[in-house]
Amino acid sequence: MSVFWLRVIIAALLLAVVAVAAVPLLVLLDLGSGGTGYGVCGDGLSSCATDFGSGPALAVGLALVLFGLVATLRVMMRIVRRMERRKEIAEATRRLSAKG
Repeated sequence: MSVFWLRVIIAALLLAVVAVAAVPLLVLLDLGSGGTGYGVCGDGLSSCATDFGSGPALAVGLALVLFGLVATLRVMMRIVRRMERRKEIAEATRRLSAKG
């Protein structure tokens, strides 16, 4: 796999991190303006019947997804860095062998 495609994957992971982080904000903004919170509360905030643990469960789920995405992002960045380093070493070796 080339470095270009790995960078495309990294960009997609960054977009996914931003999207997952923005979900709670968008739901709260929709609920605050009288909406349904994109389906979280079907009839609006005043008649929303949720459990005591549903908020923390959602927060834990979002946090786990974020941590997983960030961990995957770090691994991909290391792979790209390692591939670029090997490419630079190969080019330097080629230049040195061409001189001598």
